[in-house]
Amino acid sequence: MSTLTYKYRIKESQHRTYLARLSYAANTVWNYCNEVSMLAWRRDRKWLTGYDLANLCAGAGKELGLHSDTINEICLQYAKARKQFRKVRLAWRSRKKSLGWIPFKVRAIKLVEDAVIYLGRVFRLWLSRPVEGQVKTGSFVQDARGRWYVCLQCDVPDTSQLTLPLDPIGIDLGLTDQIVCSDGVKYSRENLTRQYEDDLAMAQRAGKKNRVKAIHAKIQNIRKDWTHKVTTAIVSRSSHLYVGDVSSPKLAKTRFAKSTYDAGWGIVRTQLTYKASRLAGFCAPTQESFSSVTCSACLKRSGPSGLGALGVREWTCSACGISHDRDLNAAHNILRLGRQTPIKGIPSP
Repeated sequence: MSTLTYKYRIKESQHRTYLARLSYAANTVWNYCNEVSMLAWRRDRKWLTGYDLANLCAGAGKELGLHSDTINEICLQYAKARKQFRKVRLAWRSRKKSLGWIPFKVRAIKLVEDAVIYLGRVFRLWLSRPVEGQVKTGSFVQDARGRWYVCLQCDVPDTSQLTLPLDPIGIDLGLTDQIVCSDGVKYSRENLTRQYEDDLAMAQRAGKKNRVKAIHAKIQNIRKDWTHKVTTAIVSRSSHLYVGDVSSPKLAKTRFAKSTYDAGWGIVRTQLTYKASRLAGFCAPTQESFSSVTCSACLKRSGPSGLGALGVREWTCSACGISHDRDLNAAHNILRLGRQTPIKGIPSP
């Protein structure tokens, strides 16, 4: 069983003011949880659980105009985030700095064809695809342009991939070719940040904030669409994937920072992981140190190394004389290391 999130845009703009008011009330609950958690820690050195916070907020739904399940969900999400980041105080939520967020549980809403009913109000959706599985929880969320969406988290049964080849694939993440697979398939796209940087700079100099937000949203949507299509194609070829653990923060401190952020390696890994899991497979991170400079045939480190040698895309091993494509050779090494590294709970392919 896997958990998928379906996101649908709300049609009518007339709901924006109403949802904004509810999101302000949700911010109030979050900030209250933040304050009482700090007081409890200072006084008793005790962490308040999500249920403790929910008890403290009992009866506030009527005053704030929120569903009681929404308040309970905010408390649980706050406790979960505090435990994850291990902080006494989390960031405060405000109208200016925080996008709208109204969580809920499944019993707080009702799905009727292409609409969601919450607190007696009907929100019609652009139902781009049917809702599959059992809805467990969800939220109303706002993007930077002020548009509102409904996110529904559903439990969806995993599907089998027995009819597809199970040959494992090593995946090298790069900048020139964003994804290179050990079976020889490469996936690349244009650098979206550089493609739209002139339009973005012009809008910023003109002070057109809405235009700037629209360009950023367009870049994000194109990147996400491309990544979804590519990762689906990769997972459909194999259920055993090994992805290099290239570090974005390290490269972000170099002159390749803009290309590193544009590559979106984190999104690629996330999508490969959950899509492989849905098909009864796995996607394992694999150490990729020296994968580009190590000959995949004789295992000698004879390739060009260092940031200055990143422009060398092909090289010949001085030990065995075999010519290599830099990224494809790295994908072969990642596959080899991945198959040699045991993964807890997963049998070796």
